[in-house]
Amino acid sequence: MYFSLSSELIFVSLFLGPARCYRQIKNKPYPKSRYCRGVPDPKIRIYDVGMKKKGVDEFPFCVHLVSWEKENVSSEALEAARIACNKYMAKFAGKDAFHLRVRVHPFHVLRINKMLSCAGADRLQTGMRGAFGKPQGTCARVDIGQVLLSVRCKDSNSANAQEALRRAKFKFPGRQKIIVSRKWGFTKYSRADYLKWKSENRIMPDGVNAKLLGCHGPLANRQPGRAFLDAVA
Repeated sequence: MYFSLSSELIFVSLFLGPARCYRQIKNKPYPKSRYCRGVPDPKIRIYDVGMKKKGVDEFPFCVHLVSWEKENVSSEALEAARIACNKYMAKFAGKDAFHLRVRVHPFHVLRINKMLSCAGADRLQTGMRGAFGKPQGTCARVDIGQVLLSVRCKDSNSANAQEALRRAKFKFPGRQKIIVSRKWGFTKYSRADYLKWKSENRIMPDGVNAKLLGCHGPLANRQPGRAFLDAVA
């Protein structure tokens, strides 16, 4: 039987309750393990969307959706936000013009103590006796300042990326902020440093990231030394 995302969310809200019941971080992390069995699969299965194999030089612009609260974010909310952001970017920027990455993973298991609601249920169920529930869903434990979603694209699509994350905000509880990164794409280097080191041949592309070559070893095996020798000469 086929279920759309909206019907799945309705199904979850009916049996697990609204997300506000599970939003607060109150207990220790409770991941899936040999002691915690029978955990349903998270609704989100894809964490990288778009042109995820594009090189580091293709998409210099990067923008983040940052959580401004300490809370639990359900896997259903992550999947809904991913779909909303991907749909907007694919429509207005083009499906080959961006790379979206979900930065949190729902490893924390949520439990529910199921109550019977049929006739004569008061004779069958035990109420709060033995109230340790069964696994019912998963969520991500998110801290203040933690990145939820990241989008990298060309500078010409920066407005579209920010609008896509603004629409994805409505799928999450609590407060989030859209922060434009000063870094080059998904790397940890600022844009000025990246361009400077690239001109000196000190940057080695590494998929969607980049490595900064050090100044150790024989000059024949590394490019940076030649740039330094040229500068000295």
